[in-house]
Amino acid sequence: MTFKFAFTRRVLLCAVFASSSVWAQAPSIVMSSTTSTEQSGLFAQLLPAFRKASGLDVKVVALGTGQALDMARRGDADVVFVHDQAAEEKFVADGFGLKRLPVMYNDFVLIGPKADPAAARGQDIVAALAKLSASNTAFVSRGDKSGTHAAELRFWKMANLAEKKGGGYKECGCGMGPALNIAASSGAYVLADRATWLNFKNRADLAILVEGDKRLFNQYGVMVVNPAKHAHVKQADAQKFVDWITSAAGQATIADYKIGGQQLFFPNAGQ
Repeated sequence: MTFKFAFTRRVLLCAVFASSSVWAQAPSIVMSSTTSTEQSGLFAQLLPAFRKASGLDVKVVALGTGQALDMARRGDADVVFVHDQAAEEKFVADGFGLKRLPVMYNDFVLIGPKADPAAARGQDIVAALAKLSASNTAFVSRGDKSGTHAAELRFWKMANLAEKKGGGYKECGCGMGPALNIAASSGAYVLADRATWLNFKNRADLAILVEGDKRLFNQYGVMVVNPAKHAHVKQADAQKFVDWITSAAGQATIADYKIGGQQLFFPNAGQ
């Protein structure tokens, strides 16, 4: 009995180690992306579908867009999936990325207390920010060089208020989820991407106050990191992800992701 138990145990251990070895050697790529794509829940639907189609795992590092691009510049990612077109185009122009391709879009929304003490509600983001500045109302900025932060700064600039954001303006240097949590706990306003807002559970007294302004359009793009800058980049496997996410199958997977019947992202590859 002792010999049989020991033999069986050795067989089981060998099977476990063999399985672990196969798992450890499974091909994978590293993707630097945004907190909005991760915190919206999109990747939970997207990546298993890609794995099934390609056999590749994707290890996501979710950061603000600026940090995600910096990570790729250092050669710590194979592919980048972010949402700041001007920064993305510079990334490619500087030689760090191969061709940038559009993938999907949604929009930004201004979130704030339902009572709207600054009277910001409407469809004009610039007018809303002017009211927040004039009233010194609490506003939480991500302040993290993310795509959302870059968009927010553009809107302040459009309002000629880049240096006069009001006494209530505070930067958290944090992701979209934490910024929404701060706004919820303090009754502040915050600019958010709609997808993260729809997936956000701790809303407290917050609501969407400004939406529908064409300037709130939020485009996402994808790029393979240039192996000429970093020879270890897995270009072929990264390209498989780009090809899949811009294909009919990848685009359909994006369109199928909904919360409460609402579609969070709208595919537009090739447009």
